[in-house]
Amino acid sequence: MSYNIALPILLLILLVGGRISAQQQVYSYSQYADNLTPVNSAYAMLDKSGFVSALGHRQFIGIEDAPSSLMFTGSLPITPIHASAGIYLLNDRTPLVRQLEINTFFAKSIQITSNQYLSIGVNAGMRNYASNYSALDPSDPEFMTDVHDTKPNIGFSMMYYSDRFYLGLSAPQLTFGNPETAFAQQTNPLKSPYFFSGAFLAVLSDEVKLKPAVLVSYVKNTPIAGSFSGTLYIKETFGIGAYYNSDKVIAGTVSVTFSNFKIGYSYATGISYNTRNLNNARNEIGLSYRFGSERSPKLL
Repeated sequence: MSYNIALPILLLILLVGGRISAQQQVYSYSQYADNLTPVNSAYAMLDKSGFVSALGHRQFIGIEDAPSSLMFTGSLPITPIHASAGIYLLNDRTPLVRQLEINTFFAKSIQITSNQYLSIGVNAGMRNYASNYSALDPSDPEFMTDVHDTKPNIGFSMMYYSDRFYLGLSAPQLTFGNPETAFAQQTNPLKSPYFFSGAFLAVLSDEVKLKPAVLVSYVKNTPIAGSFSGTLYIKETFGIGAYYNSDKVIAGTVSVTFSNFKIGYSYATGISYNTRNLNNARNEIGLSYRFGSERSPKLL
């Protein structure tokens, strides 16, 4: 597969994205295109440096105990064998439900052509789900039982990439069995999602580059969901972009990239009719630090 083939594939997915139905997003960060390792551990091979990153958001601004999420990722390259190993942590909280996931991962790439590679990744860890449904109504039998469940987790991923594009397939959360809860949709995060991810870097001029990206997820017995974004980079330093997902959430993003440090910010809000009178805005902040011999900015 070449860049000329990868580009039409990604464009086709972007064009049909408007037909994708909404569902509760399994992975809802608007800065997903630069923080894909928890979704696809093979993505870590796109960076020849080691890195640590943190990405967090808080929803329903101004409301106490509002939903929040935090993701931490760390990776070290194993240069002699063209591999990478690391860890990532996901922590999601709402007033009723807390979900915690910790995984270690290993990824290795092989060279396909002079500038294109295939990377394979595997991850293993645990997922913890804790609910406090009895706080809703202790007298209602539907909500009397709280749920506390911990499951082992394994995952597999692959990514085809160059310095201009990436295309990935992954199943990072192969958890077997789901807890019984009062709300069926609350078990979605403990089901096994499958992801397609893709992006390409278009050079518009010597100082301007454009990166469209897509992340499509599928969970059994739920509609397909998609996230779509585009980021314009100026002088490989300043980025400005937009984001949309099929939960009818839009966001604006800005970022500043240095040789080894990057900071990003996004502001998201819902556009569905049912939430038009609710302040469901979300602030999201991302920080990353790269170390090692590679010093050029990482845009893809």
